[in-house]
Amino acid sequence: MAHVRPAPGLRRPSFAAAVVITGLPMFMATLDSLVVTFGLPMIRRDMNASLETLQWVVNAYTLAFASLLLTASALGDRLGRRRMFAGGIALFTLASVLAALAPTTEFLIAARTLQGAAAAAIVPLSLTLLAACVPDGRRTVAIGIWGGMSGLGVALGPVLGGVIVDGLAWQWIFWINVPAGVVAIPLVLTVLRESRGPDRTLDPLGLVLAGIGVLTIVWAIVRADSRSWTSTATITPLIAGAALLVAFLAWQRRATAPLLPLRLFRSRGFGVANAVTLTFSFGTFGSVFLLAQFFQVVQHYSALEAGVRTLPWTMVPMVVAPIAGIVTGKVGGRVLVAAGLTLQAVALAWLGAVIETDVPYSALVLPFVFAGTGMGLTLTPLSTFVLASVDDQDHGKASGTNSTLRQLGVALGIAVLTSVFAANGGYASGDAFTNGLVPAVILGSVVVLAGALMSLRLPSRDRKAITSRPGGRAAGSGR
Repeated sequence: MAHVRPAPGLRRPSFAAAVVITGLPMFMATLDSLVVTFGLPMIRRDMNASLETLQWVVNAYTLAFASLLLTASALGDRLGRRRMFAGGIALFTLASVLAALAPTTEFLIAARTLQGAAAAAIVPLSLTLLAACVPDGRRTVAIGIWGGMSGLGVALGPVLGGVIVDGLAWQWIFWINVPAGVVAIPLVLTVLRESRGPDRTLDPLGLVLAGIGVLTIVWAIVRADSRSWTSTATITPLIAGAALLVAFLAWQRRATAPLLPLRLFRSRGFGVANAVTLTFSFGTFGSVFLLAQFFQVVQHYSALEAGVRTLPWTMVPMVVAPIAGIVTGKVGGRVLVAAGLTLQAVALAWLGAVIETDVPYSALVLPFVFAGTGMGLTLTPLSTFVLASVDDQDHGKASGTNSTLRQLGVALGIAVLTSVFAANGGYASGDAFTNGLVPAVILGSVVVLAGALMSLRLPSRDRKAITSRPGGRAAGSGR
């Protein structure tokens, strides 16, 4: 297939400019999703919000984000990726202003829904635009640095959340996005080149089936903890969502301009990388959701003190991800992914073995470092595999698919591990929290280890699965 060239008009931006301009909005979206969690107690106090309302402050973002990822990627392919990316940043910035000014919880939830919709355009298209802006030979390094910027959002989220909770108003959770958005929009429009996918027509039926199908499944997952997994309120939307996605896949076989060309899954690298992404997100972020609460709930630290104590975990990916990008082409992405997932699984099992109510912080530092190293080694090569396994013209669809599966994994992991946590303990006391936390984290470790075993099916380095030929097709991608 022909290589898809960016639209003329702008020269290729410098390597540093491409990474910073595509990474800054990604950092903004990552940071915001984490900081909001720390602001929930203040929102509950100031707006007299119920627990269910607070859950919707988080879930509204998750639902809009997950259900619109494929749609945003498809629109970017057809209308222009730079245009959609800039539009996503503008909408995210506007939604942040609306959230900061929200007079009621209902208004806040509506603003969070807009933020999620905007993030659906930012996250996959940032990677697609970055891949189009840098030479093939430097792509893995660029993705590594891009992953490090995302890791910086993860690292600063708990700390900045703690600062806001301890010393500022919750509205600052959203105000901090505005300067970044104001700076990013003109840079995107004046520095990045426009690019499009090969399709010029939309797939409206595919958009509806995929969007509603993903929305219905994530809706069921995020509500399963309060409704139980065996209730009709959970099972019915799960079945309905699965049926819609089956119908979506059947339609994609017939559509003239499919939203998700099923031929992409003929690539072993693409299929396995996406399966591994799902297990990694499930086990890792499901565990992080509970572990992040341990210092506050059990050991009674403030939000800032708790955030600082997670830095050995959250800061390490920021350092390791760029290094992984540099060495991927030398040692092979499969080696790094398998090693990273194994480290992550060991770290979670280690934490499950040592955590108790009065565990000293010193006993947690090394497994935190292991977990952060594993995360940094995994994220960059997985993103590289996803892009390298398809033609350049399919990067938007590939990134959107991978982002959707990652978000499904996060939602499913949080819901399942929280259910395990609730079945074995709870928030009644420090001992109850620990009793629930340990089996949940152990299950997370098992799921991540399954992903490590699965990653051995990724194409090996000697087949050059992580490099690109001049024609844009990934070499040796297991087709």
